[in-house]
Amino acid sequence: MRASVQVSHADRLAGLLACPDALLDVTFDQLRSLLIVHETRSALAAARALGREQSSVQKQLDTLNRSFQMMCGELLVIKQGRGQPYLFTPTGTAVVERARTLLTGWQTEVGDARRRIGQTLAVGTTEFTLNFLGRVWERVAEEFQSRETELKVLHVRTKDSLTRLDAKDVDLFCGGFAAAMGASHTHDAYEFLEWHREGLTLLTNLPKRELPVPAVGVDRLPSVPLVIPTGGVIVDFLRHWYGSSFHNRLTIAATIDDIYYGLALLRSQMTSGCMIVSQTIGKAVLEGRLPSSPSLRLVSLADDFDPMLELVTGVFARKGERHQFAPDHPLNLLWEAFAAEIANERPASPQP
Repeated sequence: MRASVQVSHADRLAGLLACPDALLDVTFDQLRSLLIVHETRSALAAARALGREQSSVQKQLDTLNRSFQMMCGELLVIKQGRGQPYLFTPTGTAVVERARTLLTGWQTEVGDARRRIGQTLAVGTTEFTLNFLGRVWERVAEEFQSRETELKVLHVRTKDSLTRLDAKDVDLFCGGFAAAMGASHTHDAYEFLEWHREGLTLLTNLPKRELPVPAVGVDRLPSVPLVIPTGGVIVDFLRHWYGSSFHNRLTIAATIDDIYYGLALLRSQMTSGCMIVSQTIGKAVLEGRLPSSPSLRLVSLADDFDPMLELVTGVFARKGERHQFAPDHPLNLLWEAFAAEIANERPASPQP
């Protein structure tokens, strides 16, 4: 067993009083500039990112260099020839990592404190659940405004949603996932309020002579040219149906990061094929509520996929977190507003 060493109050106080003046003069702003220079390898690029003059950033670097040269005997960063990236010394690299941890830690602590006392809430949504949040906001807007509680609304892609929730970038997330058809959903790691569920369909620009069937089954889908996203809930469906190596089994005509780019590919005829979308999105395209074209039509997915899945949309929260707060905490008020909106059955389906 390792011996424990206790530092007396007097020793801790002496250590604090012994901090070099040069270290005490270092600011968070200087450290942030150093980090951005490290990321961009250029004072000019860092200045552009910060919205400042290059001379201002360079002055901060010079000040840090003088301070650490005095304290450690080594500069942090060295300016090389014109057009060359800045060179970080071993001391500079160590200070960058310490600064990154320091600033991230402080941001987390400030965010946690604001969340704990109800000053700020962050809700992540996709573009297709934003209207739902808007209706829920009507239920709590007056209360939040009277408390001066800030509601931040962040656009979060489905593929990043739970990662952002786990990282506490958002407190709630409105989005969807693939679930067994008809099954009641429980999730071990999150609280979840179900709002809506629906199936998928194929949106295609292929003429009927090339795809004459009313529905595409599990055996035929691999031969159909597909426009698929790089991640997210549609990819989860494909993994369930065709395994983790689904890319090798399917005919992929194009990959997309954004549904609007996929729609543009199909409308422009630059790609011929099908895009797997929710039934709501497919209907919105045909009705002109999303970018459309006379060449686009819907083809159903057959009922022979194993497992049979549907898209379940709702609201996620970190499990157990709400119960740490009083019932009138803004997080609980917003959660209950979501529950009331769902119970009232006002939202019939996600609206594009």
